[in-house]
Amino acid sequence: MTKKEDTGFIDRVWNFFASVKLAIVLLITISLTSIIGTVIEQQAAPEENIKVISRLFGESIAPTLYNIFLKMGFMDMYHSWWFVALLLLFCCNLIICSFDRLPRILKIIREPMVPIKDESFKGVAIKRELRLKGNLIKVSNETAHVLKSFRYNFAEIKEEKNIQFLTQKGRYSRLGVYITHFSILLILTGALIGGLFGFKGFLNLPEGETSTVAYSRNGNPIPLGFAIRCNSFDVEYYKNMDMPKAYKSDLSIIVDGKEVERKTIVVNDPLTYNGITFYQSSYGMVPGADGKFILKVVSKNGIEKVYDNLKLGDSFDIPGTSMSAKILDFSPALAINDKTGKPYTYSDELVNPAIYIGVYDKGAEKYRGWILKRYPETSNLPEGHKIEFVDYWGVKYTGLQVRNDPGVWVVYIGCITITLGLIIAFFINHKRLWVRLSEEGGSTRVIFGGSANKNKLAFEREIERMVRVLEGGRK
Repeated sequence: MTKKEDTGFIDRVWNFFASVKLAIVLLITISLTSIIGTVIEQQAAPEENIKVISRLFGESIAPTLYNIFLKMGFMDMYHSWWFVALLLLFCCNLIICSFDRLPRILKIIREPMVPIKDESFKGVAIKRELRLKGNLIKVSNETAHVLKSFRYNFAEIKEEKNIQFLTQKGRYSRLGVYITHFSILLILTGALIGGLFGFKGFLNLPEGETSTVAYSRNGNPIPLGFAIRCNSFDVEYYKNMDMPKAYKSDLSIIVDGKEVERKTIVVNDPLTYNGITFYQSSYGMVPGADGKFILKVVSKNGIEKVYDNLKLGDSFDIPGTSMSAKILDFSPALAINDKTGKPYTYSDELVNPAIYIGVYDKGAEKYRGWILKRYPETSNLPEGHKIEFVDYWGVKYTGLQVRNDPGVWVVYIGCITITLGLIIAFFINHKRLWVRLSEEGGSTRVIFGGSANKNKLAFEREIERMVRVLEGGRK
């Protein structure tokens, strides 16, 4: 009696996890919670999410809802115990569903085709019948040729007064759904590995600075295991506009004091080292930074010299001449007033940087003027010399997103596998075909009988083409 009760309980648990209804409920629950996790920024500062909640539900209730969501784990949802539990429950459901149904499918796949009686053709899903002139042997040869032309490998069964051809295609396509199940498990496993053992952080790295850590959303340092240095940062703008076109960060990886890798990254082209990826995310100005002007000076005779350590007020020579120049002023964003013609600075950001220089010959001032970094034509001097404003280095920082996801390759394999599984599940079907030939009064009766687990209409049209070819038409 006890054994029966235990068996019944186990069966109920098994049936619960093998239920398609459970799979649907879990999918809907995971989808809805994921939407919430998308709307609410994960691991963000409280004030940011309070603003989001205020826009959705009103300012008066926002702090209360924030505290409720915080206790429920929605601020770091993908690491919460309940979201991980949902994923594990869904994995259990997929595994048990597969084990529950797979033996029956394997039996169907392995089951050999056997001849069926004439009366049994009445119960076949797809049936076509025709009569052809000629004896049984002649028509059977023609039928075999047609089956081969449609790329069917068949078994020929000869009976006393009839011949039957047995063939099937795509029997392993029944495993497509299980390949898809396995792929989902791979993707979920990869996501769990990344969530539990990886990290997401950020790093604002000034030009010339080196860091051995990144930072989580709450400001906690995350050791990298190596050092990363920002050699330089530059913003490329659209012509005659202050709209950024591209952000570029020249980064170096330093291990034991040596540069082991260097790359200039842009958006969607990150740097990856030792499993940690650095994405170009943002940029800005370092408050109170003391930068260095980098200038390239070329005389009219082609003599070139680069000055990379100049400060405001410094002088420099024009090589091969008796002339010199001095940096008198600097503007991070220079513009000219249309009415007065006077220059002014319209932003504290390094949008349109310019230096104001005085040019001297043997100590006597000749003229003054602005040289703009984004407008190379302002670099040309009247005598044919050129002073190019290359960069104002050391005042910018690059904002990097830092990510380590050890499960990403598992996710990639799962994505490739799920694509294969879906193609098999939706576009390949298991087709079984019986062709029975029997000689009757100088002619041969041919019966086509077929079944398919899906897309029966396409298989029916294929059988129709076989019939037309056998009757003398063309495929």
